[in-house]
Amino acid sequence: MHTPLLSLRDDEARIRPGRPHAGATCGEALVTLLERHGVEYVFGIPGVHTVELYRGLAASPIRHVTPRHEQGAGYMADGYARVSGKPGVCFVITGPGMTNIATAMAQAYADSIPMLVISSVNARRHLGIGAGRLHELPSQREVFAGLTAFSHTLLDAADLPQVLARAFTVFTGERPRPVHIEIPIDVIVAPAPDLADTPVVAVPRPAPDAEALAAAAGLLAQARRPLILAGGGAIRAGDSLRGLAERLQAPVALTINAKGLLPPGHPLLLGSTQSLSPTREMLCEADVVLAIGTELGETDYDTVFDGNFRIAGQLIRIDIDAGQLMRNVRPTIAIAGDARAALSGIVAGLRTFAAPGDAPWGAARVAAARAAIDAGYDAPARTQAALIETIAATLPGVIFVGDSTSPVYVGNLTHDAAAPRTWFNSSTGYGTLGYGLPAAIGAKLAAPDRPVVCLIGDGGLQFTLPELSSAVEAGTPIIVIVWNNAGYGEIRKYMAARDIAPVGVDPHTPDFITLARGFGCQARTAADLATLIPVLREAAQARVPTVIEINEADWFAKVQG
Repeated sequence: MHTPLLSLRDDEARIRPGRPHAGATCGEALVTLLERHGVEYVFGIPGVHTVELYRGLAASPIRHVTPRHEQGAGYMADGYARVSGKPGVCFVITGPGMTNIATAMAQAYADSIPMLVISSVNARRHLGIGAGRLHELPSQREVFAGLTAFSHTLLDAADLPQVLARAFTVFTGERPRPVHIEIPIDVIVAPAPDLADTPVVAVPRPAPDAEALAAAAGLLAQARRPLILAGGGAIRAGDSLRGLAERLQAPVALTINAKGLLPPGHPLLLGSTQSLSPTREMLCEADVVLAIGTELGETDYDTVFDGNFRIAGQLIRIDIDAGQLMRNVRPTIAIAGDARAALSGIVAGLRTFAAPGDAPWGAARVAAARAAIDAGYDAPARTQAALIETIAATLPGVIFVGDSTSPVYVGNLTHDAAAPRTWFNSSTGYGTLGYGLPAAIGAKLAAPDRPVVCLIGDGGLQFTLPELSSAVEAGTPIIVIVWNNAGYGEIRKYMAARDIAPVGVDPHTPDFITLARGFGCQARTAADLATLIPVLREAAQARVPTVIEINEADWFAKVQG
């Protein structure tokens, strides 16, 4: 990937010495245009095919962050985007750099996260030839078309402003998803003296149809048992969502990426319990269900994989992606457009109707459902829930960034986030491992004054462990809590439950404390909540990352004993 200069050939070699011509190059214009689009960070590892993208970066206010693997670059960009609401931007080398970042792009695609991946590609005259050139893929653009809103090959430097504008329109005016722009190495160095002066035009989100809003308001006004399902697509609409729920006295269930849209303790908040029986029973009782910015997909509504999620009443769906409106569950009323505008329109429409005469069903039914759910948690789940709530109480304003690990699965059900963009993880959507650590780095860059806690298992941490070095280098004092169950504990349980002899789930567990210190981090262990609290407080004041290891067996024995 980071090939010695001696291996360069032909066009690759010609981009090496100095500035190839007078005036700004396409690569330099790119940096200036990114500045104009409000980009603050670029995540990437320079390589011989991308060095010309870096020509203008040293003098730019854009900060470059170097991961230890391109997958880490993608996860950092993802974490940054989720907390800031701005697209995460990556510079990636041709070929192996792109295949390395593919998993991160797929996670961002599944969760509708704005990510701009700018890569190099071989010179224009070599595209599709199959001559075995350095980092060559048969068609890099086609490989990544399925992981992006679009994948574009920039064949002329003059088209750069237009292609970037199209990308940022996806991020701000459509359903956000990754965009890939590849620039041939001969185009990167092409003259582009006037491109940086191109004005940036913001494209607003599409407004919903007025007739559809009126119909939705009429249906909700007649509802006696309304219920609201809100997803990550509603993350900008918290005030409108809360106002509507209170007007209707409708219970509200939130997906993982929508946590925080209603505050903890709100009497209408069901949490993220759509896969549990008490909430599913309420869904079947509801006569009108309003679903906003949610796919109604498996990883939020059927995490038990029993196929029993269903909506019995009439369904109103709001989504910025018109195609999504007809996937999974077909609606009675479909509204394509911005969630905040749609909810505001429905609230305005409800003012023309009298309030329901029946006693509201919402708060009492929510309290009963939550009591039944709480009674169903076993001792390990209660212990892990206490861990998360202790962290939240000790570190006000904390942002939790999770991996696919046992405490995260519990927290997805039990934790009610204090605000949006403060609880997210990779256990939904694409469901990758190794996400938590680099995504926490991106989150900390987006919110440097807030504590950021990464919840990750010992198995997942080994996917991206070297990013501890990136966290030290980037000056991001994140707190990494390693839940150590000596292997892939959840898969081990899954195999045992199906009477499958466990194979491949007990990898060697390294000494994380020694490794963390070797990377330049603080490292501690915590045996119970009493020992965890002072360690958290110390970590919150540290100038370097802190790794806190929790041994699952010892923790359960002490806390439950």
